[in-house]
Amino acid sequence: MTPAEDLFAWADSRPKFDGATYDAAFDETRLTGQIGRVYACMKDGRWRTLGEVEAVTGDPQPSISARLRDFRKPHCGAHTLHSRRRGDCERGLWEYRLERAPTKGIKP
Repeated sequence: MTPAEDLFAWADSRPKFDGATYDAAFDETRLTGQIGRVYACMKDGRWRTLGEVEAVTGDPQPSISARLRDFRKPHCGAHTLHSRRRGDCERGLWEYRLERAPTKGIKP
């Protein structure tokens, strides 16, 4: 099972991307790959910074941040995304943890 298929098993359906600049012909494959890679990295529930996720997935941090926000949407699983500061508050470094939503018949 690919990371994206694993995510789709948790979600209501295949993630639906949108936005003013979204063009399915150019963006669907790229975004589906990104969300699958980020999900595969985060599904274990460990705390990670955007930089740590980037090191695992190879995706740019702004894209990772957007995919993390996508996980909150019902069609992407309605998961809970936790965030907290890491280290010196003045640095402005944040870390994130994905808490997968319970789904009937699928174990985390």
